[in-house]
Amino acid sequence: MMPPEDPSPDLWPETPPLPPAPEPDTHERWLDDQAGPMVRPYVMTSGRIEPTRGKFDLITLVVAAGPEPDTVIGLGPEHLALIRLCQNVISVAELTGHLNLPVATVRVLLGDLLDKGFVSMQEPEPEADMHDIRLYKAVIDGLRAL
Repeated sequence: MMPPEDPSPDLWPETPPLPPAPEPDTHERWLDDQAGPMVRPYVMTSGRIEPTRGKFDLITLVVAAGPEPDTVIGLGPEHLALIRLCQNVISVAELTGHLNLPVATVRVLLGDLLDKGFVSMQEPEPEADMHDIRLYKAVIDGLRAL
């Protein structure tokens, strides 16, 4: 059996060349700090999504129980950063902003610190009695005055 003949070039038109790849735009590349954290939040918390102790609302106030330790076994750099930030009274919302971490991650890390006695917390006061008709009337009068 003979091999088939080569097809004529007319049956296979030349494919147009591909356009050159665009040059990378350095303005849209993320470098260093812009790229975000290298360690994912679930790694920092060992996969936990709830603190082991304490209920940390965004307005919960947290303060360190003592100076920042040099190193403690079982605490990561984020824990130490939290202790450093908590040397003065600070809210959970502010901590979240300073660390640029999700609030759920910060809550878990704060729960770890609370367990070990490195921080103390003050939960927000309970909401005012919303069944008091005088409060509603005062709000309505204030709005009318505007």
